[in-house]
Amino acid sequence: MTTRIELSKPDTTTFAKDGALRIRRALDASDLRGLENAVASLPPDQAGIRLYGIPALRPLLTSSGAIWNVAASVLGDAARPVRAILFDKTASTNWGLPWHQDRTIVVDRRVEVEGFGPWTIKSGLLHVAPPFELLAGMVTLRVHLDAVPKTNAPLLIAPGSHRLGQIPEGRLKSVIRHCGTATCLADAGDIWLYSTPILHCSEAARAPAHRRVLQVDFAASDLPGGLTWLAI
Repeated sequence: MTTRIELSKPDTTTFAKDGALRIRRALDASDLRGLENAVASLPPDQAGIRLYGIPALRPLLTSSGAIWNVAASVLGDAARPVRAILFDKTASTNWGLPWHQDRTIVVDRRVEVEGFGPWTIKSGLLHVAPPFELLAGMVTLRVHLDAVPKTNAPLLIAPGSHRLGQIPEGRLKSVIRHCGTATCLADAGDIWLYSTPILHCSEAARAPAHRRVLQVDFAASDLPGGLTWLAI
């Protein structure tokens, strides 16, 4: 039987042990307005939009701002944003996502480097699967523009699964039973900090409302062999 817990208070989990941490009120009202304005022109009817080349977004993710500070608390001053996706769930885009690990990064051009592959194109951006060790050195931030109570499809994670390496499809159920699941509730302005390869999923909302989440991957090192992050 899978154990489900709610990681809703900073003192109920640690990033090192569980691979996830909720930072309450990380963004103030001014930060939230700036973020909302930066993404206001994006199409409202898409469940997930991969972001690149939005000038208003860049200063919000760098230069020791509130979002960057969270990433730097783990990665240090070399932390930099390397991918961003805006997710939303509404009555017309009320989707679910099965249990999985994030396994790709975005690069600016294709260079054949041992251990990197396969290659894919998503929303016109070049993605490649890197060695797991690279993903394990990254963090992912989910920046909440809206409240996410139980009815609005909070992310589910398997605490500690980030320490188990790349998990084959056939082992997902046993890993989830072993780790249990955690429900990641949030208020507007909260940030959830994750180890990028943590096992996670998302159910459809029971009471669909806007559930805008800016998901940003951060890294602190260059890529090998001439590969280059596409960045933001």
